[in-house]
Amino acid sequence: MERQHALRLAAFALVSSLVTVGAILGARALTASAQRTTPVYDPPVLAGQQLYGGCAGGVYARKGDVIVLTSTGHCSAEGVVVHDPDGTGVRGVFGPRAVDASCPVPGHWCAASDINYLVVARDRIPWGHLNVVDMGVGGYREIAAGTKALSCADVAVGDGVEIDGREVYRAGHVTGKGDNNQDPALDGTYFPCMILSDIQVASGDSGGVVLVRGIPAGVTSRSFGGYLGFTPLAEGLAELGLTMCDMPACGLTPDG
Repeated sequence: MERQHALRLAAFALVSSLVTVGAILGARALTASAQRTTPVYDPPVLAGQQLYGGCAGGVYARKGDVIVLTSTGHCSAEGVVVHDPDGTGVRGVFGPRAVDASCPVPGHWCAASDINYLVVARDRIPWGHLNVVDMGVGGYREIAAGTKALSCADVAVGDGVEIDGREVYRAGHVTGKGDNNQDPALDGTYFPCMILSDIQVASGDSGGVVLVRGIPAGVTSRSFGGYLGFTPLAEGLAELGLTMCDMPACGLTPDG
């Protein structure tokens, strides 16, 4: 049954320790040991892949004429510079996280979605592939022209769900929806929509794009007993003034 009430399970941002409350059947995983059959572009597509520490990349988007890559608001502060894992170069710098200044829940930080973005360094923009999400062994997924990110209302219990944080492709289904109104001692952030899935998650999945029915729909945000909780992508993009890329160059003229 769809959960329309507040989510009362203990919720944790995915950069924290996880708790386990029992098995939920139906999810499947293809681990990093499986071989991918798609090339890695240069520069690589980081949408869907590991971005920074325990954070994954969401989707490429535009803020005006600036190319950004979404991630999660609980992962890093505004102004933090993201370097390549080997420290040889800069991937970009984090912008602000989404916030609802008219927060309806006292004592909480409120936002439409658990989202922020990385302003991508110009030499790290994968021109020609900005409408692509890299699901690792799950393959590249192209966002067709005119595709809109899904909102909370667009997602239903039973819908198919996919993620690829930590370079581990997993698929499952939506199991519930509700708001995220927790005791501030457990989770001080209020989201009007939190969507649950039977996909197992761990530290490092945060910020990764969630595909629902193959369409970008969410931001990997929380663990509920070790299982995925994600916030809606459309509302988060709107709150940050972002437009998801649905064309190879996102409507801009590539460098070079």
